Amino acid sequence: MGYFEYDERTLHAIDYRHFLLDSPSPYHAADLVAQRLIDAGFIRQNERDPWDASPGGHVMVRNGAVIAWVVPHTINEGAAFRIVGAHTDSPAFTIKPSLSSSTPDGWALIDVEIYGGMIWNSWLDRELAIAGRLIMADGSEVLVRTGALARIPQLAIHLDRSVNSEGLHLNPQKHLHPVWTLDNPEADLLLEIARYAGVHADDIVSHDLLLIPQQGPETFGATGEFLAAAQQDNLSSVHAGLTALEHLIAKGTPPSGDILIFACFNHEEIGSETRSGAAGPLLHSVLERTAAALGHDLDGCARMFAASSCISVDAAHSVHPNYPEHHDPQTRPVMGRGPVLKLNANQHYASDAESIAVWTRACRAAGIPHQTFVSNNAMPCGTTIGPITATRLGILTVDVGIGLLSMHSAREMSHLDDLLALRKVLEAYWAGA
Repeated sequence: MGYFEYDERTLHAIDYRHFLLDSPSPYHAADLVAQRLIDAGFIRQNERDPWDASPGGHVMVRNGAVIAWVVPHTINEGAAFRIVGAHTDSPAFTIKPSLSSSTPDGWALIDVEIYGGMIWNSWLDRELAIAGRLIMADGSEVLVRTGALARIPQLAIHLDRSVNSEGLHLNPQKHLHPVWTLDNPEADLLLEIARYAGVHADDIVSHDLLLIPQQGPETFGATGEFLAAAQQDNLSSVHAGLTALEHLIAKGTPPSGDILIFACFNHEEIGSETRSGAAGPLLHSVLERTAAALGHDLDGCARMFAASSCISVDAAHSVHPNYPEHHDPQTRPVMGRGPVLKLNANQHYASDAESIAVWTRACRAAGIPHQTFVSNNAMPCGTTIGPITATRLGILTVDVGIGLLSMHSAREMSHLDDLLALRKVLEAYWAGA
């Protein structure tokens, strides 16, 4: 009886697909990262307890964000922090406190608000599930994911003859209400969510709930080289960092060297200005408390910051085959040809000559080619946690990511080679490159 031997790329892609399926919301993603690291030997840190900076791995979760740190057995003079930063959130629909409303014709709609800069039309005609967290009367948090419950049906072309010639025009208040039942006055959305969570609806006091595409990840292409899925911006980076850290820790706690930090923030898609976002105090608190637990005073902590570096990992734009003119004519990053270094003269990305050298050393150590993205001068670029981290902490920071197509769509597209390559570069960086 025969058997299959999967290559490294395929094994990594299988794990990535499972990670995406198990991370339908930032709260699920943060919990999953923490649980996988705990399974690898990390110790869970409660923020209210004395800080643990003993040799080995540690991890904490806050409000959809997760930060892990690895302390070597010996802290040498001049030891610093090696930080990989990413974010757990993606554009989505959040469910309003009212939950549901009805039309005069008997349709029951889910009341939603747009979170982040999504491509609206990509969410039409897709079966949608609900995912997120419930806060219970006793203060506990329960994660929930439903099956397919809703859909935003598009208007038939017979009733909008100009949709192809003049384009689709959507009013987010009028046209983006998901339908979830019809002629069912007894239906209660909170009861339905509670049923999936295995709790009593009366015990739910608050919630953070999202609508997400129900369709799972799928590979395609001549050799299965592409992967389509929701939330790859930026779970592609979270997974790369997680698997890099898992590979490193499998070899044992480092005997000496820098403290390794993996920081995955929430709320990047809406500006990061929250208690679990990159503009908040979370990372600074972890670094400062770790330095203090290692015996450093204020000056010693500042010296560690000055010697530290950060790789901010967020999705990048691959050249689009149907819209090549939207890219700089001399800078042509294409998915599958390696991770992308992101630059911007106005520092919407934090990369500069010093931090680029950090990234280049890691790529060379891993034997991975990399590409460069500079936006077309007529197309302003987005931004990342990179400039926020550099500004808030004064730490040398470089912005990178894998190239995607359909970024911020309900179904984004990546290349399997890039997913594995990014993991290898981050592993090399943490290993001391």
